[in-house]
Amino acid sequence: MRAAEQALLQEGVSAGMTGMAERWEGFLESLRDLAAAPLPLPTQGRLVRVAGLVLEAAGIRVPVGSLCEVQMAGQPAVQAEVVGFSGDRAFLMPTAEVHGLMSGARVVPCEIPVRAPRLGETSHPWRRSEDRSRHLPVGAGLLGRVVDALGQPMDRLGPLQSVHLAPLVRRPINAMERDPVRQPLDTGVRAINALLTVGRGQRLGLFAGTGVGKSVLLGMMARYTAADVIVVGLIGERGREVKEFIEDILGEEGLRRSVVVAAPADAPPLTRMQGATYATAIAEHFRDEGLDVLLLMDSLTRYAMAQREIALAIGEPPATKGYPPSCFAKLPQLVERSGNGAAGQGSITAFYTVLSEGDDQQDPIADAARGILDGHIVLSRELAESGHYPAIDIEKSISRVMSSVAPRDHLEAARRFRQMLARVNKARDLIQLGAYSPGHDGELDAAVKAQPAMRSLLQQDTWTRAPLTDSVTTLRQVARPI
Repeated sequence: MRAAEQALLQEGVSAGMTGMAERWEGFLESLRDLAAAPLPLPTQGRLVRVAGLVLEAAGIRVPVGSLCEVQMAGQPAVQAEVVGFSGDRAFLMPTAEVHGLMSGARVVPCEIPVRAPRLGETSHPWRRSEDRSRHLPVGAGLLGRVVDALGQPMDRLGPLQSVHLAPLVRRPINAMERDPVRQPLDTGVRAINALLTVGRGQRLGLFAGTGVGKSVLLGMMARYTAADVIVVGLIGERGREVKEFIEDILGEEGLRRSVVVAAPADAPPLTRMQGATYATAIAEHFRDEGLDVLLLMDSLTRYAMAQREIALAIGEPPATKGYPPSCFAKLPQLVERSGNGAAGQGSITAFYTVLSEGDDQQDPIADAARGILDGHIVLSRELAESGHYPAIDIEKSISRVMSSVAPRDHLEAARRFRQMLARVNKARDLIQLGAYSPGHDGELDAAVKAQPAMRSLLQQDTWTRAPLTDSVTTLRQVARPI
């Protein structure tokens, strides 16, 4: 018995020594690979010019989109992104205040450092990465948190947990691999559910001027929409409105399943653009995990304005109302990242607010957004001033996927409702002047009689939820045939 035990012990020791030898052999092989790999010397440049929003550096050659640090003794390093170049000059856009920088400051590319392999590693994480673009935190640890465009917490709740770094820019999904929009989404807003039914994975624009209740409507959808995760991007808004939106409009219930990315109006233009991109990247992460995401971005116009500032600063010629061509190219690149994922993945249903300057629906950004979105909801200043909330102008609004997600009887009821509403609005002046007399037009008589019920359907209290089924039932009752 003792001899057998000794034999087994010697066999185990021998096997352990063999395994250890194999691990050491792999380790030494990894070191040889690391020593043989060509490591180019990092380039450094010098700051030669600061013109408005743009930094110019000489002696540095890195791709557009790369991150760099502007370093100067006695000053904190300033991160900047390469946005263009001319000859041997690189144009950089800073993400922080440049006060205190001087000519001759060092410009150093940000790179993932090289580290030696560890014993037992089979992958090769020590190799130098060629990806110099910005990576920001994503993950479940962002739920219930408020972060800035750089992924730094703004809510004073401590560092982020359960997150990992991911690139901001990803390869777009093949259009033939996307799931079509086929399922309705309950937004909790009666007018939208009944007459502008939203599909899961749809992208809509919320077109409004200033002060007509778009933020309140976004808050209602954030609280009541049937989604697993809500991502809110507050881009270019007043700093005061950030906290008010979170505490007064979004509320504790909405924040619990939400991620808020805030890039206020006083942030540099690159930071504002990055805030919109970061919010979209967070939504993509949760979609890839199979979740249904609601993306609320306020606003798409501020994103375009930030791109206009950058493009004009580096010398791009203006086109329509001062917007360079790159602004109209950036909009679809951002919007197309939302929507349904490939088969088996989740979805991103997105609402983008679009500011109509002077209530002009032909504003170039508004006009471009209508062409790339799957529908638009127009808020009317006239309705808002009359106390009609939400101030949705049904006649000017449309959901392009409603015919794909709503049954035929629902579509027929919505069509009849629109006809009745149009007749009442057309005869409004006659009714107010007392020149209308019933009995001459049966359809107009029915529309006038149903006007209180129609107004009740379109109006809704901010803190009242209207489920999709109840909204459709109310619509059928109001718009039943004569």
